[in-house]
Amino acid sequence: MPQTRRLPSSLRQFTPLRQFTPLRLVAAMTAPIALAAASLVAMPAAAADKSECIAPAKPGGGYDLTCRLAANGLLETGVIDSPMMVTYMPGGIGAVAYNHIIGVRSDDPNLVVAASTGAAVNLALGKFGKYSADDVRWVGALGVDYGAVVVSADAPWQNLDELMQDLKDHPGEIPFGAGGTVGSQDWMKAALIAKSVDVSPRKLRYVSFEGGGEALAALLGNHIKVFTGDLSELKAQLSSGKIRVLAALSEERMGGPYADIPTATEQGYDVTWPIWRGYYMGNDVSDADYNTWVERLKQLNDKPEFAEIREARGLFPIQKFGADFDTYVKDQVADFKDLAKEVGLTK
Repeated sequence: MPQTRRLPSSLRQFTPLRQFTPLRLVAAMTAPIALAAASLVAMPAAAADKSECIAPAKPGGGYDLTCRLAANGLLETGVIDSPMMVTYMPGGIGAVAYNHIIGVRSDDPNLVVAASTGAAVNLALGKFGKYSADDVRWVGALGVDYGAVVVSADAPWQNLDELMQDLKDHPGEIPFGAGGTVGSQDWMKAALIAKSVDVSPRKLRYVSFEGGGEALAALLGNHIKVFTGDLSELKAQLSSGKIRVLAALSEERMGGPYADIPTATEQGYDVTWPIWRGYYMGNDVSDADYNTWVERLKQLNDKPEFAEIREARGLFPIQKFGADFDTYVKDQVADFKDLAKEVGLTK
């Protein structure tokens, strides 16, 4: 029987950004102001005192998607009647925006910042400088994606168990690949998969790529054998006949085009990796303003038409808002700290 490994409880609930690099936070408190002004891109014109979402990355990535999920959803469903402005503030994989909110706009009642499980990972690894998860207020999440274990259609493994047996016997001979370096979310998926059969992640043969699309192309080109990506990245390929998804890293099977993909858990390997898309605010906003945003997200989540907006962006439903979400993220960061020590990323 395959060996199982249970994750901390917060990681199993609905628990990856892409790449961890050394941070240079020189003048982090002041540089973001100029950076934001230089990289401001807005939804339809909005007044300065109206709602704003900061995407702590360049346009087109997951944080952009997260901001527009709220901006488009809130406006199109009538939860707000004025367009939300979207501002791009890249730098330090979210660290520049995090420092900016804490140091400059901690009491701004109109501002939310996009975040994901990646922010929790970065906080756990100390990538946001001196600040912790306690220095902001976590508002809620509007969608979640899940990790997946993918091989090419002509790979020798028909199911996860066959891959795991080969991995246990020959860990350094199976090249894994994904969109991130060692320590990234996608690497952590591979690390947990290895650890579920008592293989040290240090023995893995792991190839880093710039993003999931590049890693998937490498899989199809036979440059890697296993891709630890996300379900949403695979939707266009599911019917192509070119890939085989051995497992979804979700608690339960997903519906629709993913219904035939078994979870790792149901195959005997208790490995899950959800990727939430949510928001935080400054720590000095009033309880009333914080609760206003919590209620906005709750209202949006309950709108039937929002389900289509979320699905169009490759995300699944989630139910975490307010104090519940705030506690969840902080617990998750603590669990990630333990996991990072366990796999040798931190001391």
